[in-house]
Amino acid sequence: QVQLVESGGDSAQAGGSLRLSCVVSGHINSRNCVAWFRQAPGQEREGVAIISPGTGRTFYADSVKGRFTISRDNAKMVYLQMTNLNPEDTAMYYCAAADANYCYDLSQWPFHYWGQGTQVTVSS
Repeated sequence: QVQLVESGGDSAQAGGSLRLSCVVSGHINSRNCVAWFRQAPGQEREGVAIISPGTGRTFYADSVKGRFTISRDNAKMVYLQMTNLNPEDTAMYYCAAADANYCYDLSQWPFHYWGQGTQVTVSS
């Protein structure tokens, strides 16, 4: 079965940087969509960044565009490089994977495999 384990979450000062990592096991390969989502206390989970291998495209939420970068170096590792952090980025961050090869937005619906999350806290 598919398993995803996130790491790298921490407390940071505004303007700082963090790099989140996700180790993927199971049948997910480089042709499958992978993504990062986040959920702040009292709010719904939202899409942050996604890789769509079928189209070779990446997608970012407007709130993180130009600051965050999603990448993968193989089917087993997914990263989220976060720079210029601000308190609005405080949330639990989740790594996710889909059986789909084509993903077109940051909707949760294609993603059926989820990690347990890693906490990011940004202070002013």
